[in-house]
Amino acid sequence: MNTFVKDNVEAIRSFLAELPERPDAGRLLCEMVDAGLDRLSTPGSGQTLQRWRALAAVAAYDLNLAKLYEAHTDALAILAEAGADIAPPLSVWGVWCAEPPKARLDIHAVSAEEPGRVVVDGVKAWCSGANALSHAIVSGWNPDGHPCLAAVDLDQAGVTVTDEGWHAVGMAETMSVDVHFDNARGIAVGGPDFYTDRPGFWQGGAGIAACWHGAAAQLASYLRGKLAGRDDPHALAHLGRADVALSASAAGLRAAAQAVDAAPTADSYRLAMRVRLATEQAAVEVMQALGRALGAAPICRDPWVARMMADLPVFLRQSHAERDLAALAQSTLRHGEDDDAGEEEWRL
Repeated sequence: MNTFVKDNVEAIRSFLAELPERPDAGRLLCEMVDAGLDRLSTPGSGQTLQRWRALAAVAAYDLNLAKLYEAHTDALAILAEAGADIAPPLSVWGVWCAEPPKARLDIHAVSAEEPGRVVVDGVKAWCSGANALSHAIVSGWNPDGHPCLAAVDLDQAGVTVTDEGWHAVGMAETMSVDVHFDNARGIAVGGPDFYTDRPGFWQGGAGIAACWHGAAAQLASYLRGKLAGRDDPHALAHLGRADVALSASAAGLRAAAQAVDAAPTADSYRLAMRVRLATEQAAVEVMQALGRALGAAPICRDPWVARMMADLPVFLRQSHAERDLAALAQSTLRHGEDDDAGEEEWRL
């Protein structure tokens, strides 16, 4: 994996800024892969903040692209964490690991003579970018009932991409449809329980918040531009509201990235939950501020604002809202019982 430095973040911004028109998200992802703009440092490698800045930069341009780009870079990080050097040059990946009860995959070994080779059967839901990708990491269940992962080449007879399961207006270009697997061949990635047990699981979950933040920050920048020179205290109050929310979100993400790099193998669940929930709230604050300050005009007449205001609420629903808050509270109670660290974490 190539080392990722600040100049690459600027290269991403320049690449997107210089596009003569906005192509669809799938095609643009392929162009970014071809240009080598997908090679981010893995979480916990010492440059986590740079990784998240790259995700935020893509999200500031377009959230459909960010959803596919984040999944592609997450797939590369998963393969690296598993020690699986199996990604062909210029391949474009997704991570399809949602586990709704009525759409689960069976993954079993081909034979003892072909170690690591697996067969994948069943229906997978929420397969973002299915029509644009060459490969995907999919989650499923082995014959012993343990969750496992497989890397699948999507260009094979046993894989059928449908047009079922996606009717959203927001994030429409991600086309998170159902995909059918019928005796499809794949390669095992890690062992049973690898996906959620590895340190990168929650580190990657925190990285999703960087996408939300990047989009919200760009909306706030739009609001700031529209209010420049205006003497409207009510509208300006909403810009102040956005500033407070985003400053806290940015500080949380920076601190989280530093913590991940300082302890890359530590359990990052609580850290990830906090930064995801705080950033979600900040994004909601910014969207409300923009609408209340500027009214309906930009949402109805500016194509970028209209698209972002439709996309961001859908993307934010990768957070499980009150369920995540309750789970974090339970973790806080357990953590505090151990060594009073729950209170210590809140002290200045």
